[in-house]
Amino acid sequence: MTKTYEVRDGQSIDLLKELHILTHDGKMNLDSRRKLKQVYHLFQFIEPLLQESHSEHTNLTLVDHGAGKSYLGFLLYDLFFKESAKQGKIWGIETRDDLVIRSRELAQRLGFIGMTFLRESVIESLQSDALPERIDIVTALHACDTATDDAIRFALQKKAKHIVLVPCCQAEVASMLRKNKSNVLTKSALSELWRRPLHTREFGSQITNVLRCLQLESHGYQVSVTELVGWEHSLKNELIIASFKNLPRSSPATRLKELLESLGLQEMFDRFL
Repeated sequence: MTKTYEVRDGQSIDLLKELHILTHDGKMNLDSRRKLKQVYHLFQFIEPLLQESHSEHTNLTLVDHGAGKSYLGFLLYDLFFKESAKQGKIWGIETRDDLVIRSRELAQRLGFIGMTFLRESVIESLQSDALPERIDIVTALHACDTATDDAIRFALQKKAKHIVLVPCCQAEVASMLRKNKSNVLTKSALSELWRRPLHTREFGSQITNVLRCLQLESHGYQVSVTELVGWEHSLKNELIIASFKNLPRSSPATRLKELLESLGLQEMFDRFL
C-alpha cells in the first residue's frame, strides 16, 4: 500500500509554515509533501525511543546538539512532547547567537514551554549548569566534523539511554590517514584503500563512522546503522542509532584498538575511548 503524507491532527500549522513544510497560505505542494515525507521518515526512527524512555519516567529529557534552526527539536516537540510527554523537556545546543535567539522567539510564540535553547558548544555544554546530570536521548544531525564525536562524549557522560546521529563532514580521521600514510603503505596492502587523495577522504569518512559504532558498542550500546532515504538536502544520510543495553564491552573495545593500530591511527585512541 502506498503511504500518504498529510499533516497530522494537532500539528502546529504555524510551525509547519515556519519550516516551509506548508506554504504561507497553509497549503501543500509537491515540495511540501517531499519535506513532510522526510520529517515522518526521520520521526519513525526516533518515536520508539521517545516512547520507551517516556514509559520509564514522565520527565523525558532530550538534548539536540548542533541544533542550527532547531527544526528537529521543534518537530519532535510538536509531534510527541506537546501531547504525549507534557512534563518532558528539549534543549537545543547551538553556538550561533542569532539562531538561538530566533529559536527562543519561535518557541515562545508557539507556546512550546518545554523547549530551552543554549548558546554553547558541545564541549561547553558538558559543564553547563543549565542541563541535568542525566539525559535520556541525545541527537546530533549534521553536527560537523568532530562535533559528532563531542556529542557522543556528551551522551556517554550523561548516561544517555539513546543516541541518534547523522554524522557530517568528517575530516579528522582523513587528515590523520594522510599524515601517517607513508608509514602504513609499506606494512599492508589494505592501505591501497586510502592511498589516493579522493579515496583518503571517502575512506576517512567511512572509517570514522565505523570507529564511532565500535566506540559505542565498547560502552555497552546496541548500535544500528541505516540510511535516511529521500533526505535530498544532504549527501550525508547515514543514520546511527545507539541504545544502551549494557552489552559486553571487551570484544568491541579490542576490535576498536586493533583497527586503530592497523590503520596507523594510534594517536586517536583518546578520541574513541
